[in-house]
Amino acid sequence: MEVEVPRDRDNSFTPAIVKKRRRRLNGVNGIVLSLSAKGPTHGEICAHLAEVYGAEVSERTVSAITDAAMEHMAEWPNRPLDAVYPVLFVDAINVEIRDGQVADRPVHVVLGVTAEGERDILGLWAGDGGEGAEYRAHVFTELKNRGVADVLMPVADGLKGMGEAVESAWPRTVVQTCIVHLLRNSFRYASRADREKVARDLRPVYTAATEEAALERFAEFCEAWGPKYPGIVRLWEDAWAEMVPFLAFDVEIRRVICTTNAIESINARIRRAVKARGHFPSEQAALKCVYLALMSLDPKGTGRAKWSARWKKPLNAFDLAFDGRLTATRR
Repeated sequence: MEVEVPRDRDNSFTPAIVKKRRRRLNGVNGIVLSLSAKGPTHGEICAHLAEVYGAEVSERTVSAITDAAMEHMAEWPNRPLDAVYPVLFVDAINVEIRDGQVADRPVHVVLGVTAEGERDILGLWAGDGGEGAEYRAHVFTELKNRGVADVLMPVADGLKGMGEAVESAWPRTVVQTCIVHLLRNSFRYASRADREKVARDLRPVYTAATEEAALERFAEFCEAWGPKYPGIVRLWEDAWAEMVPFLAFDVEIRRVICTTNAIESINARIRRAVKARGHFPSEQAALKCVYLALMSLDPKGTGRAKWSARWKKPLNAFDLAFDGRLTATRR
């Protein structure tokens, strides 16, 4: 589209809609970034703009717009972090990346809850295959180097070696296994007809008032289901040490740490974007898609406000349970 700007003898005229030396409107940039966050290819974005807005935008222009947003992506994973986080939610999502051949690669996501109750995604890391504890130890070391001196409790998916990975960075941290992940893994051993019954009989175990009461309920579960599903019994026995820590805490703490639902909702958004693209030509292209999906979360800020309100009581309980470690840096 050609724009005619009238001549101005004293050079006092300034265009209001299309600024001087602009080649495209700002609104187009926002639309392209918003569409990219949902996962379509550059060609699909061009087709959408032509169909809906009648705007002819080349794939090269779309690439230039998204690349400009990546300047912030280069700074974002290196920004300094808070000294203390009450909770870190740790999870990984598999993404197909073509490196010679297409293969699943885990993208690790760490979501931190600040001492003020705000949500903060601390970074993204593309692993080299498998959700290994060794790679997560590398992630935690990097977080420590960026200023995280203490974490009260990380909530993770039951990965073997997670305790050692956390301890290498923060020796005083209590590791908590996500109960939802533990239940999902249990259902893999059970027939579809028995899953509801198994879930019903496991509930008294992880909702018990104390660890002793949980052991009693687990013994009852083993007696009822052990002969039929020994795999479920073995799974819970192996995970017991990292499943029971939250039973020692106030109900406010239990409510927010017994699952990784906080990060699962973010992963669901990432999966939608990744699924729309299929596989990626490189690790950088995959991280770019995931980053844009994360930056488009909660554009109006309503979710952030609800999150902060939900964490007010748990944060007070955390400070009491952990002897003031949460507020020590404020003094």
